[in-house]
Amino acid sequence: MPRSPRVHFPGALFHVMARGNGGQRIFFDDRDYGKFLEILTLVKSWTPFRLYAFCLMPNHFHLVMECDEFPIWK
Repeated sequence: MPRSPRVHFPGALFHVMARGNGGQRIFFDDRDYGKFLEILTLVKSWTPFRLYAFCLMPNHFHLVMECDEFPIWK
């Protein structure tokens, strides 16, 4: 059964997570974590959102974010 569509409105909080296929690692060393944070910072400069919390694990990550006018998906 597919999940329900997300509802977007300014100020909505979202828990975003992604993991490697089959639980495979997506971060192998400190440089990978640093690059991810660098890219996240770059994306934040293009699209307004607030990042309240994040957790980077070897095989997945979690973000808690609030979007303004633009949804987090297209």
